[in-house]
Amino acid sequence: MSIVVTGATGALGRLVIDALLAAEVPADQIAAVVRNKDKAAGLAARGVELRIADYSEPETLAGAFRAGDRVLLISGSEVGQRVAQHTAVIDAAKAAGVAQLAYTGVLGGPDADFQLAAEHKATEELILGSGLPYTLLRNGWYTENYTEHLAPVLEHGAVVASAGEGRVASAARADYAAAAAAVLTGEGHLGQAYELSGDVAWSFAEYAAELSRQTGRTIEYRDVPAQTHLGVLTGAGVPEPFAEILVDVDAAVGRGLLERRSGDLARLTGRPTTPLADSVSAALATAR
Repeated sequence: MSIVVTGATGALGRLVIDALLAAEVPADQIAAVVRNKDKAAGLAARGVELRIADYSEPETLAGAFRAGDRVLLISGSEVGQRVAQHTAVIDAAKAAGVAQLAYTGVLGGPDADFQLAAEHKATEELILGSGLPYTLLRNGWYTENYTEHLAPVLEHGAVVASAGEGRVASAARADYAAAAAAVLTGEGHLGQAYELSGDVAWSFAEYAAELSRQTGRTIEYRDVPAQTHLGVLTGAGVPEPFAEILVDVDAAVGRGLLERRSGDLARLTGRPTTPLADSVSAALATAR
């Protein structure tokens, strides 16, 4: 039996493996499902088993899982292709007889009504219909969704969004990784759906104020109409279909869908979630 992490060379996958190793799971009991062996050389050097497979090539997934494995399906990043990709993983996991399939979905699960949630909801339905032992990790927003894109904010002195006074209960990506590691190594998580989000919900005005405090510059929050926001994003080079999704997310923020706080994330990790100020500080240190 191994603990298997798919998408293991991605930003979240690497952190999950870090968390597993920090929890003293022996490296030879961890398997990383990756598309590119060379990109995963660092994982192999740490003693992690590599299993080469691609979500988009179902035939490659036949050897990705073993009977009794505990598997983390990290959702694919290719919007519009994820249901087919996830179906291939679920089918392979079922054929192998895995002991657990954990999935990184979206906060709110079936109640999430924004475009980006659609494929996550469809995937949850597939998992429930598969009969596999499951754990649903309904991840809220990563603070890095914002802090990893500070260059234009600092250049223009403004956080531009169309979320009104909506709030986001975000947490650091490492917090979500630690929660995933907890459900993969612990007991009592089968058949559970966890609503994962940060302990504190912040507004974009508060985010701008925190940036101002830490940079010593005036950073304002510019709340703009959705169509204006769309134009800003496409003008910055974001493809229009994805820009429309981002604007739709801001509308969901405005409706309060991403400020939900259940406390599940802190309970699973056994510690408070990473404060916004800490994530901002880390991002600014990297930017410098």
